[in-house]
Amino acid sequence: MPFFIFISVLIIQRLLELVIARRNEKWMKKQGAIEFGMKHYQFIVLMHSLFFIVLFFEKIIFSRELSSFWPLLAAVFVSAQLIRVWAISSLGRYWNTKIIVLPNVEVVRKGPYRIIKHPNYLVVSIELLVVPLFFGAYITACLFTLLNVLMLSIRIPAEEKALRELTEYEGSFGGCNRFVPKLLNKYDK
Repeated sequence: MPFFIFISVLIIQRLLELVIARRNEKWMKKQGAIEFGMKHYQFIVLMHSLFFIVLFFEKIIFSRELSSFWPLLAAVFVSAQLIRVWAISSLGRYWNTKIIVLPNVEVVRKGPYRIIKHPNYLVVSIELLVVPLFFGAYITACLFTLLNVLMLSIRIPAEEKALRELTEYEGSFGGCNRFVPKLLNKYDK
């Protein structure tokens, strides 16, 4: 029963995020925003949908039990959710599940974006690993972690290219790479 409640809450969370994203998309496009990465977006949606289906079937078919490490995994999960909320609220109307860029807008450098360029992708990566491990679904954890790495190897370069083309993205992060905090990079010069 806790499994079904937990998964239901996650699915509702995803659906609410899609509502927010759609509202933000409409607003941004009215302001002249341009969408990128439309070809791969459908595969992201498919991957996230399949994640819940595969997790459900692995849990039921193999009678997976709650991990003995559930308190640690729960703490990691809750921390990731806090970062998610922080990232979404920091971007405000610019947050989206799609790559939608408003030309010549100042790049957001507050909240978790002061530390990492793509906090939401970090959160998703953590979830795709931690949620299945929470319920002992090791096949789902491995499969979707690998699929996510593949997806992000396409998604992050597409997003960064779009941002470089339409904003002052490169100058906004002082040359730091994708996942290295800006504070650390200032000592590399």
